[in-house]
Amino acid sequence: MQRALSIRRTLLSLHHRLLFNNSVPLKHHPLPSIRTLSSTPSASPSPLPSDAEIRKYLGYTALLVFCGAATYYSFPFSEDAKHKKAQIFRYAPLPEDLHTVSNWSGTHEVQTRNFHQPESVEELEKLVKEANEKRATIRPVGSGLSPNGIGLARAGMVNLALLDKVLEVDKEKKRVSVQAGIRVQGLVDEIKQYGLTLQNFASIREQQIGGIVQVGAHGTGAKLPPVDEQVISMKLVTPAKGTIEVSKEKDPDLFYLARSGLGGLGVVAEVTLQCVERQELVEHTTVSNIKEIKKNHKKMLSENKHVKYLHIPYTDTVVVVTCNPVSKWKGPPKFKPTYTKDEALQHLRDLYRESLKKYRADVMTAKSPDGTEPDINELSFTELRDKLLALDPLNKEHVIKVNQAEAEFWRKSEGYRVGWADEILGFDCGGQQWVSETCFPSGTLAKLSMKDLEYIEELKQLIEKEDIPAPAPIEQRWTARSQSLMSPAYSSVQDDIFSWVGIIMYLPTMDARQRKEITDEFFNYRHLTQKQLWDQYSAYEHWAKIEVPKDKEELAALQARLRKRFPVDSYNKARKELDPNRILSNNMLEKLFPLSDTT
Repeated sequence: MQRALSIRRTLLSLHHRLLFNNSVPLKHHPLPSIRTLSSTPSASPSPLPSDAEIRKYLGYTALLVFCGAATYYSFPFSEDAKHKKAQIFRYAPLPEDLHTVSNWSGTHEVQTRNFHQPESVEELEKLVKEANEKRATIRPVGSGLSPNGIGLARAGMVNLALLDKVLEVDKEKKRVSVQAGIRVQGLVDEIKQYGLTLQNFASIREQQIGGIVQVGAHGTGAKLPPVDEQVISMKLVTPAKGTIEVSKEKDPDLFYLARSGLGGLGVVAEVTLQCVERQELVEHTTVSNIKEIKKNHKKMLSENKHVKYLHIPYTDTVVVVTCNPVSKWKGPPKFKPTYTKDEALQHLRDLYRESLKKYRADVMTAKSPDGTEPDINELSFTELRDKLLALDPLNKEHVIKVNQAEAEFWRKSEGYRVGWADEILGFDCGGQQWVSETCFPSGTLAKLSMKDLEYIEELKQLIEKEDIPAPAPIEQRWTARSQSLMSPAYSSVQDDIFSWVGIIMYLPTMDARQRKEITDEFFNYRHLTQKQLWDQYSAYEHWAKIEVPKDKEELAALQARLRKRFPVDSYNKARKELDPNRILSNNMLEKLFPLSDTT
């Protein structure tokens, strides 16, 4: 726009000088001759331009001015264009049979003509058989919540959303058999009438059971394992061997490999889960600091059923959230909060108003006249944080202010909350985001290594040293070990515990340029943590959050690193036996676990 405006102004100025220069009459104006640029000097002076030549040049000038003006006014570019929602530019309408499938954060997207949703196991079996005969890809995909889009495949996908029934409930053994397409919240709602619930929960409830098991998802609690440990048996629909049932009794080697099989060993059609008695929990939120945390860390992990820390970068604040069953004798705690919800949010609201004046002078009130700006008083904590970060997401000083406001929010939100496990154990993660989560050993409850807190201290020092605009929180959770061979928390030692640490950068805008800048900064943040911390602490990324490097050397290094931690040869051997034509695979699986003829 600025370039077009500059050309337009130059041409108008030239035209003005040609027409209205009082010092030189128009017919004698010394217009430059093109011939003088390439010809040799002549003894005789160059003749003055004729009236026809002058009219010709004036015509060219007028034409250029007209074209510039037409271009400028035909394609206006408003001052707030950078705040407009990004739109995907397409040369032609998409075909009706082309499905666009993206993950929740909008960071990964594919378009495919082959998106299947069978309505029965028989239909699924037929689909897998025919796809194998045609060597057509049908990658299993769940709810699309994985930050890395691990279930996406352009060549084709199969989704079990229509296979979402509870098949059997054994109240005595506290076991439930379900179709793999049922969502976590749907399952919990179905079995609560039997007084049952799941042993643990991840942050959100919208995952399909098949997906949450296959990627090794987890909740928190040093005595509670990841979700895959709740699986008693599974029914897999495989391309080469048809439908098989795996359990530790029938085929323990395949069972422990396939529980966190990443969708590469078969389509999980049915799952039998070990549940627990439904309980009310008391959630207790307090604000501490790393010095106090170190004093009480072992006690905190040992005495609480669920515990997590939320570390706030560029502050010493640590938010401690514990959850325990309501005492049968004492009942829920009697507690009156010191601050109201509005008082807890006030600092964030004030910072948002102040920041609006700085970054968007056109918005001077909490609600804009055209109604595009929502009422600040109606925004939740995470919505306010997104709004604040969207104003200047990569400005370190601005991010620090937002983090400090978040720390103040948590300080005024200390207290208790009582509810059922599926209501209490959730966590509002905020809006769209990039996230990297690593898992590493932390000793045992009897003998903590304290590596988990050392990791956090080094991470926060790295953030400050490198001036990373790191938003809050750095979420830290714990689990017991898993016996699933492909789980990042796998261990053969029963008492081992693992810490899970997640770093984050939000994508609070739909502006394509700004999202790319945030993405670049996040991957720099992730790379620095990888370089300084991962090998030192034997940390490995969550399967739903690992990203495949584009650089060949980095990819080769990642492949070699995965081989040190996981039974890659055994996994690839099982893939070759159960899915010889790789119809259940996608680019990510092929890159992470390349198959060779000698496997």
